[in-house]
Amino acid sequence: MTAACSQALELGLVPGMAAAHARALVADLDVRDAEPERDRDVLDRLALHAVGRWTPTASVSGPDGLWLDLTGTTHLFGGEERFCRRLLRFLRRFGYTATIAIAGSPGAAHALARFSGAATTIVPAGSETAAIAQLPLAALRLTPDALSAASRFGLERIVDLYPMPRGPLAKRLGLSAVTRLDQARGLVAEPLVPVAPFEMPRVERRLLEPIGTAEAIIQVIGDLVDDMATVLETRGFGLRAAVLTCLCVDGLEQRIGLGTARATRDAKHLKRMFALRVERIAPGLGIEAMTLAAPRVEALQPAAMPCGLIDGERTPDLAPLVDQLAGRVGGDALFRMAPRESDVPERAVRRMGALEIPTGWSRWTRPARLLARPEMLSHVVALLPDHPPRRFVWRGKAYEVVAGDGPERIHGEWWRTAREMWAVRDYFQVEAEGGERFWLFRRGDGVDVPTGDLSWYLHGLFG
Repeated sequence: MTAACSQALELGLVPGMAAAHARALVADLDVRDAEPERDRDVLDRLALHAVGRWTPTASVSGPDGLWLDLTGTTHLFGGEERFCRRLLRFLRRFGYTATIAIAGSPGAAHALARFSGAATTIVPAGSETAAIAQLPLAALRLTPDALSAASRFGLERIVDLYPMPRGPLAKRLGLSAVTRLDQARGLVAEPLVPVAPFEMPRVERRLLEPIGTAEAIIQVIGDLVDDMATVLETRGFGLRAAVLTCLCVDGLEQRIGLGTARATRDAKHLKRMFALRVERIAPGLGIEAMTLAAPRVEALQPAAMPCGLIDGERTPDLAPLVDQLAGRVGGDALFRMAPRESDVPERAVRRMGALEIPTGWSRWTRPARLLARPEMLSHVVALLPDHPPRRFVWRGKAYEVVAGDGPERIHGEWWRTAREMWAVRDYFQVEAEGGERFWLFRRGDGVDVPTGDLSWYLHGLFG
């Protein structure tokens, strides 16, 4: 038996058992021929989907799993826990069950995903050694000969290997066992061979002597960018994401990446962007090879330039500015607001890319600044049911209202929650004595009690 469903496992059937033995235990057992080639095709398709949707680096792990390099990506999905839940729901829709482990080393993630017994395991950084200590030795992906030797010496769990000197351990179980142990603990790097949905544009420089100064690194990066621009131009692509890999003398790899707001192969612009990130490279004893890859590209064809005979200024290209700002403050800090189909103000806006053009804005007047959460007002004096407040206190300061407009009535979205079935907000635009203009609302219509408790909130500021 190479695999078994959950019902078979509950009956005591396990992979590795002889088919005759399994039929003896369960008379009406449904046995089908294994199709490892089709299984591999499914894993390859899942890995390619992961590269396109979740992370730029994914690799098939054995006959039944995937490795995903989640470095710098989980925040896009709300964190590691939410990403795991989302991934499990995705697989469940296609009829697959899975266990997930997130750790600082591929070996630890592999061991915990298959032997921890939990659907989701997230290991804090640097605690891989303790997390895998109680797992069986089979979790280290040891050879059958190494497992047999370990059983003869009474070694059953990974923690049993920790106090043993490396020399005797390698002599008894083999040098590969020591390597697997160090890889699982994160002491030795374990490179992943990622799947590539296309022939990724890639250029490389191998250096005659190791380099370690910022000037030398920038010079090599410039040569790589020039080579990459030529490759992209030949293939008709523009770069949207790039990864620079520096191989150090001690065998460690340093990686820095960048993304662009719009497809480009402007070598000068890309060199400036990499120059902002050079300080993140720790060359150590020196860098002996550098590779520049473009995991994400888009078709980029020549564009017609204006002839200059038409009056009027050309619209400036904001993409280089967006890329420069993103290199300094982070890509998530730059965005535009776009409308979303909802009557409730805090749900009616969403973030979009810095270069995208929002459309469909409401004709209703909205404040320049909308608070993330409405803030409750105190000491409000207002004439019910349809008049704006005459005075109120917000954040400890009293305001006298000299002008007001409203109400604009907004009903709750009853299809979301039962609490909003009868909910009503009456919004007012008011101006205080000092010239400040606020956007306030009262919960309830001032007549029917189920619509709200008549409390007042400040939701936005004009100007």
